[in-house]
Amino acid sequence: MSVMSIGAVCFGIAIGFIAYRTLVRKDSAAITDISAVVGAVGGGAVTVWFDPSTGDTFGWYSIGLLIGMAIYYVQFLVLNGKREAATRLGGAGDVDAGI
Repeated sequence: MSVMSIGAVCFGIAIGFIAYRTLVRKDSAAITDISAVVGAVGGGAVTVWFDPSTGDTFGWYSIGLLIGMAIYYVQFLVLNGKREAATRLGGAGDVDAGI
């Protein structure tokens, strides 16, 4: 598997999670949630300006995006606890339901 393939999977996971989180939190979702999706897609679009046959910029961007999201989630979990992380980042689900 190439960096571009791994990056494409990471990009899909990151955008899918942001979109899912926005849909789950429909009562508390804001325009900033949608702007996060637009910003991530825009960042990926900028990397396409570089020639994909000579580099794998998009792949590395996407991998970094997913790693950054994971680090943010872990940091939020450590600083705020499971209940707050489940409420803020995962939706209004039950904390005891596997989180």
